[in-house]
Amino acid sequence: MYCVYVLQSRKNRGLYIGFSNDLRKRFKRHNLGMVISTKLRRPFDIIYYEACLNKTDALHREIYLKTAWGRRYINNRMKNYNATIG
Repeated sequence: MYCVYVLQSRKNRGLYIGFSNDLRKRFKRHNLGMVISTKLRRPFDIIYYEACLNKTDALHREIYLKTAWGRRYINNRMKNYNATIG
């Protein structure tokens, strides 16, 4: 099983979208600075994730979430979360 995930940086509140077959391990790598693209933005919180049955579906979902429509979807799903953090 693969997970598509959205991380939010505690440093600058920016979002990072990715996918992995081991979400816990990948999240740990992000927070340890072992991922080049997120190294300077850590620490992170997982604010959203979805499970997919195969890698192809997860990759397509990741690509979609990185589009303007996908960002809008994430923002709509996270309305209550965003309201609580200000």
